[in-house]
Amino acid sequence: MKKVELGYLVLETGEIYAGLWHGQSLPNRAGEVVFNTSHSGYEEIATDPSYFSQIVLMTAPMMGNYGVDKASWESKKLWIEGFVCLQLNNSQRDHAWIQRLEENQIPMLSEVDTRQITLRLRNGGTPWGALVAAKTPEEAQQKANTLIAEKRKIEKDWVWLASRREKEIRPGAKANGPRVGVLDFGCKENILRELESRCSELVIFPSRTAVGEILSANVDGLMLTNGPGDPGDVQVAPGTVRELLGVKPIFGICMGHQVLGLALGAKTYKLKFGHRGSNHPIKDSLLGKVYMTSQNHGYAVDLISLPAHTKVTHVNLNDNTVAGIYSESKNCLGIQYHPESHPGPHDAVGLFDFFIDQMIKKEKS
Repeated sequence: MKKVELGYLVLETGEIYAGLWHGQSLPNRAGEVVFNTSHSGYEEIATDPSYFSQIVLMTAPMMGNYGVDKASWESKKLWIEGFVCLQLNNSQRDHAWIQRLEENQIPMLSEVDTRQITLRLRNGGTPWGALVAAKTPEEAQQKANTLIAEKRKIEKDWVWLASRREKEIRPGAKANGPRVGVLDFGCKENILRELESRCSELVIFPSRTAVGEILSANVDGLMLTNGPGDPGDVQVAPGTVRELLGVKPIFGICMGHQVLGLALGAKTYKLKFGHRGSNHPIKDSLLGKVYMTSQNHGYAVDLISLPAHTKVTHVNLNDNTVAGIYSESKNCLGIQYHPESHPGPHDAVGLFDFFIDQMIKKEKS
């Protein structure tokens, strides 16, 4: 059973929330404060590179209640800056999630009014904030201001910070499947798993890879992965994708979808509080059904700015934002959620089949 003391979540807009600080000798850390409505999947969420530089607040009350399993990890490390929830399992029998966060130097806060904080984020947007251990609110505020100011100095291209630095080749499970390139913007492992099960080989490139290197790899199609940050700050990749439009079949997921939108000449914008959770309804005219999805993003593609040849094929039924685009003439597809899920429902996994069986086969025929 882990020791607890007093800690605070401090928002840059001045709000301060007191709670229990778990773990020993953990650092104070700052980041954008966001909320996730998933009831499970805390390990997958923490290891998703799309949460780079973010403090995650879980709206479901009980966290750490089913233990940990490294097989659930979506990357090789934890990317979150902090973890906030109402109840955090800290019993003698099981405090494994606290221990996992502590091992990775991630501060955590519980026994706070997560409903109140969520309403603040929904109504006022997602500000920067900090998790700090302090004896008084005044001390917490002072520590937080310093942390936030320093954290804001990091490189704006978060995709580059989350991307691998060297090309990687992975074997696929299907000998007669296509050879697919992957442009890594901060990739979840399950995107790669879904592709591996359908492909003969994957060639995974860093986010700033030049067009020539991708073409010389002789791939049959290109996946643009998820990743963190503002798509407007992504360097190199939008231009690379623009040159490959109509040359290779392209499938973009989340950040990949947004970068694809920019490459097509569309604009992106920041959502008020983002979409993060595993219960977001989508109307999919490509597969012809409505289903629930797993989502994690803070930006969207602007409907009005899309070119005429690009159709909106997927709509978020919560707010009618663009959730998917498809251009038959350019043979490209963008999806603003996670068809590979984890955590979340698996209803949209057929989009990987659409990419392989229709988009890539169309190009080869």
